[in-house]
Amino acid sequence: MNISREQVDALNAIVTVAISKDDYADKVNKVLADYRKHANIPGFRKGAVPMSLIQKQYGKAVLLDEVNKLLQSSLNDYLVEEKLDILGNPLPKITEDFNWDKEDFTFEFELGLAPEFSVDLAGISNVTKFEIEADAAMLDEQVERIQKQYGKMVSQDTVEADFTLRGTFSNEEKGINNTTNITLDIFSNQDVANQFVGKKVGDVVAVATKGLFDDDHKLMDYLKVSHDDVHGLDITVDFTIEEINAVEKAELNQELFDKLFGEGNVTSVADLKGKIKEDAEAQFAQQADQKFLNDVIEGLIESTTFELPATFLKKWIQTVGENPLTAEQAEEEYAKSEKGLRYQLIEGKIIAANNLQIQFEDLKAHTAELIKKQMAQFGQLNPSDEEVEGIVARVLSNQDEVKRLSEQVMSEKMLSLFKEQVKANAKKVNYQEFIKEMYGE
Repeated sequence: MNISREQVDALNAIVTVAISKDDYADKVNKVLADYRKHANIPGFRKGAVPMSLIQKQYGKAVLLDEVNKLLQSSLNDYLVEEKLDILGNPLPKITEDFNWDKEDFTFEFELGLAPEFSVDLAGISNVTKFEIEADAAMLDEQVERIQKQYGKMVSQDTVEADFTLRGTFSNEEKGINNTTNITLDIFSNQDVANQFVGKKVGDVVAVATKGLFDDDHKLMDYLKVSHDDVHGLDITVDFTIEEINAVEKAELNQELFDKLFGEGNVTSVADLKGKIKEDAEAQFAQQADQKFLNDVIEGLIESTTFELPATFLKKWIQTVGENPLTAEQAEEEYAKSEKGLRYQLIEGKIIAANNLQIQFEDLKAHTAELIKKQMAQFGQLNPSDEEVEGIVARVLSNQDEVKRLSEQVMSEKMLSLFKEQVKANAKKVNYQEFIKEMYGE
């Protein structure tokens, strides 16, 4: 057997595998001999079928199978030995006049090679690391929300300005049908709020979505429309009133504090606001980290330039799925996936250069932390180590979960590295300011 490589250019190569009869004959003969031992052919005793008949009936199929096995194993070994960093899989070159009746065979494969490039984390600019502050207005709002949430709901007959309504926003054309609670102060225009005053259960109020709220993103919460749809959404939605309630706010006393945070942990309104601030800013920090990570990734993709074997990859995309794609479909798929492929290559360089390996202990610790947080949400604040370890073992026995969690661990490692090596501008904002930064408004 002989394997050779022709370097077409820096990103493309042709590998030729020449297989002679000596490479496969013994394997083919062994398989045919096994067939002969077990063949049941009328007119012949088991094991006494002439080899010529076995050869005639099974020879070509066995030849194809054994040559293919030899071809795949030798090609894979060659790629490993030569340390070739390929993209996709080798693509066999189709030979119209290929003849399986010959004794020696030559196969050619196209390779798409990964480009050579370097990554400069220090060269990324215009990245901001946000610190999101829970300001006084937010804390006051959250305190009032808690008072209303734990207050007493008193049913009413007619809507007044400070009442709470439960009802459904709907628009058949846009497929909007979302049941929610509202208060009239959510609307940016007092004229809209006034339309509800005096209405009763069963009444329908039509409102225009354009300028309905002070921030169009609130349409995502109240109407359950996507972020892509909220900008410039200019339709009319109906709000069908289903309940009218006045809220008798809960008193800010020790009984409420103990109910919220456990006995004696919060003893004053100042403590309550401090706890709200701590919890909110911990959640905000995660959102800020995610934006920072996304912005660095975008910066890396923009600043790290290299060519890809695009023609090869488009041909490979045509063949890789369950159903072959047309050239036009492959072109579209490549356009959608190119950015992701570029980052995969960049990420691989960063991981290798910084030895960012995932140890099993990292995976166990990450999984245990997630499980503890989930258990805390259901009131299990102090689970035993044995209980947590048992759940971790069950989770990590699922390979899909291992893959998903490993990606999270690696994302955390990349985030830590970026924080160390990327020069970012620090900016303190409140949550509303962050939302505007997040969505480019």
